[in-house]
Amino acid sequence: MADDRRTRFERECVVHLDALYRAARRFTRDHDAAGDLVQDTLVRAYRAFDTFAPGTNGRAWLLSIVYSVFINGYHRRRRSPTTVSMDALEERFADQLLAAPPDSDSGGALSDVDVLAALDELPEEFRATVLLVDVEELTYEEAARALGCAVGTVRSRLHRARRLLAAALDDYARDRRRVPAEREER
Repeated sequence: MADDRRTRFERECVVHLDALYRAARRFTRDHDAAGDLVQDTLVRAYRAFDTFAPGTNGRAWLLSIVYSVFINGYHRRRRSPTTVSMDALEERFADQLLAAPPDSDSGGALSDVDVLAALDELPEEFRATVLLVDVEELTYEEAARALGCAVGTVRSRLHRARRLLAAALDDYARDRRRVPAEREER
């Protein structure tokens, strides 16, 4: 009986280790902490495996557990979350949010590092939403279950997060398009 449970767990869950680690790495921003988070998630998932409905999305189920473990343990121990009002965020990025889209100048191409840095600057609830929906490609409903909030909240957070990312990435692109003074004179 135990061997059958273990086999089913490995078939349904262990195949998603890469996605689980990617999410854990982005949540914790630390390689070692991500490994610990994945391990704790797998232990919790194995203990609760009887609640998993066969034939449903195992990856979404695991991602909801990794997020829950992260929020309940690691996040509180590392630091308490910084609360930022939406008004303050929108005020901080008001110029970029209202500005015209950046030029299509390929000289300002962004790197993955720029995108990851902008993602890391987002408030936790926005970053988690973007990671689950845009990176891990969960549906809004699956992300809502993982985050423990309403689907409308996921949509709102995603909309605001994308606006903030666009504003931050516009700044990175503008900085890249600037030419050092000695090159301008040539």
